[in-house]
Amino acid sequence: MNRLEEILEAKRQEIERLRPRAAELDRQAQARKDFRDFRGAVESSEEKIAVIAEIKKASPSAGVIAKSFKPVEIAKNYEQAGANAISVLTDSKFFQGSLEHLRNVRNAVSLPLLRKDFIWDRAQIAESAANGADAILLIVAALTQDQLVRLLKGAKEYRLDALVEVHSIDELQRALEAGAEIVGINNRDLTTFDVDLGVTEKICREVPDEIILVSESGIKTPQDVAKVKACGVDAILVGEALMRGEISIKQLRGVI
Repeated sequence: MNRLEEILEAKRQEIERLRPRAAELDRQAQARKDFRDFRGAVESSEEKIAVIAEIKKASPSAGVIAKSFKPVEIAKNYEQAGANAISVLTDSKFFQGSLEHLRNVRNAVSLPLLRKDFIWDRAQIAESAANGADAILLIVAALTQDQLVRLLKGAKEYRLDALVEVHSIDELQRALEAGAEIVGINNRDLTTFDVDLGVTEKICREVPDEIILVSESGIKTPQDVAKVKACGVDAILVGEALMRGEISIKQLRGVI
């Protein structure tokens, strides 16, 4: 069993526990009036690339990234430093995140929030909206085409943007056929967790101009930012390097 399959097996069990609350979550999600424009925040001009700054305590590949972990303080610092949006990891078993982190960050900043998790069921979309997300992550490698289409439709119904993540040209084609409007190229292979910025360089050539393009994972230096910016990406999603203090948002801005 590869890493992604292991995570999805645990997620299926979580979803079964979530189903009894589906109607309640739907009511909470439908009652929301305070959505923030994630799409608008990450759609860059030609001169300026957008930064999605990620709040992440741990990962399966890196272990604990931040021993002193204060999500609200981190989010405030990201906002003050000029981030365009914030990604919050909510998976508990593998990333030590939680929906409480998402709710607390929501109350502390005014930026749009992406719920970063392994979304596999409509009930999770309602849960995301009910807990303050403005956008969700949909991972093509984790979904059948029918699931992807249904979940994209569900995101629209709950007024959430969807960042549709791909790692190959075949996955990109699936995302486009399903109607994705924001595509994230993940430089990390989710079956092995190996990282290669060449993935963005390869796939970006096949992305239509009207699609908002995000490069995710492995961006650690100003040179990395310059490399993916040359591919025409609108935004970068940076987590581990920011969490470890290896680079600042100001330094990311310094090359763009």
